[in-house]
Amino acid sequence: MAHNGGVETQLVPVAPGVELAADLWGRQEAGRPVFVLVHGLASNARLWDGVAEALVERGYAAVTVDQRGHGRSSKPDDPYDVPTVAADLAALIGPGGLALDRPVIAGQSWGGNVVLELAHRHPELVRGVACVDGGWFEPGTAFPSWEACEARLAPPRLKGRPFTEMEGWIRRAHPDWPEAGIRGSLANFEVRGDGTIAPWLTYERHIRVLRGMFDHRPTAIYPGVRVPVLLLPAQADDPRAAGALAELPNARLRPIIGDHDIHAQHPDEVADVLVKMVTDGFFA
Repeated sequence: MAHNGGVETQLVPVAPGVELAADLWGRQEAGRPVFVLVHGLASNARLWDGVAEALVERGYAAVTVDQRGHGRSSKPDDPYDVPTVAADLAALIGPGGLALDRPVIAGQSWGGNVVLELAHRHPELVRGVACVDGGWFEPGTAFPSWEACEARLAPPRLKGRPFTEMEGWIRRAHPDWPEAGIRGSLANFEVRGDGTIAPWLTYERHIRVLRGMFDHRPTAIYPGVRVPVLLLPAQADDPRAAGALAELPNARLRPIIGDHDIHAQHPDEVADVLVKMVTDGFFA
């Protein structure tokens, strides 16, 4: 299977009854790491298409992945806590999965929290981590209770909206995005026979992922993350990124100003920074 030319899709078993859909871009060259690109909450692998294409153009292989509950991957009812989702990625890249040799793994938003947890628990599996406007989300300390968090961050109910309406909204909201980013956003939804949409991540599972984020404390693991961590906030003065930089033993801060989905908005810039961290030896 492939969603566009030259991209191979594999369904990789990572847990009992759970398979992750992984898109393999390009071929690994000797001496160059593979990049594994992980999406955020209610997103999907296709938001990384532009970055993956840019990495291949620069001579690097990439893997984009739909996390459990999202996109083309399995959709169990539970669990969706961060350690479980990080274990999915460990199984994906490990010897029983794609058997990647210490890739660089990048995660956006919630995905940043997940890849940081992976690096903390399995530093032997990765040579470096990039947190793309994420890795510092801690709603459990930002809200007084889970009920307050759920009330504020629950997603809109989009099931049954016309596809044309959603496409128009996305294009108006992101007029400066490349077409790959627009297509990636639209891939968050199943398009049904009557022309309406349904998010691949159901409302109920979205709430379970959100609860997993509420219970997760990335700040508590910062001192124990021993692999290099690249922080890519979408704001130059994000205090949460600055706090992570101060607490992580080996980190660099490289803001890329833009939308929260800066990987979709500025794929070439994100790819350039990732490659530079390899060529200058930070991701050694």
